Amino acid sequence: MTRREGSKFLGLSLAALGLGGGMAKAAAPAEVFEVNKTDAEWKAMLSPEAYNTLRHEGTERPNSSPLAGEHRKGVFNCAGCNLAVFESGTKFESGTGWPSFYDHLPNAVAIKSDDTFFMTRTEVHCHRCGGHLGHVFDDGPKPTGLRYCMNGVAMKFVAATA
Repeated sequence: MTRREGSKFLGLSLAALGLGGGMAKAAAPAEVFEVNKTDAEWKAMLSPEAYNTLRHEGTERPNSSPLAGEHRKGVFNCAGCNLAVFESGTKFESGTGWPSFYDHLPNAVAIKSDDTFFMTRTEVHCHRCGGHLGHVFDDGPKPTGLRYCMNGVAMKFVAATA
């Protein structure tokens, strides 16, 4: 059983949702994730902010994440299971206050529809642990036209080694 029981993921690529065409397809999420922990285990290993975001689909305050200003070469990993989800070369300054990327790494994310706040958005989750990373919008730069607006608290940065 997963924490998302009753919450249905969409096994669609973002292109199928009409959000872009040239990017790597989002992986179809599993019903049971590769990394599963009890709620108590997640709570013990994550900061309160990361726990709320990753496990309860919270959102951090804009401009609160040091990762928004991270510009070194490297990879942004899921803070829950350490899966590499975004490469630093796809990061861009969106002006939104959250780390933003125009593409994800292959088989790194899963998507689902989010109908909260009186609008439909597309949530982005870690494919391996199901952690909520943020949302994707169709107002990003070329080549994909997508903006993956991520919660910095849901990720950790691993700098490239020389």
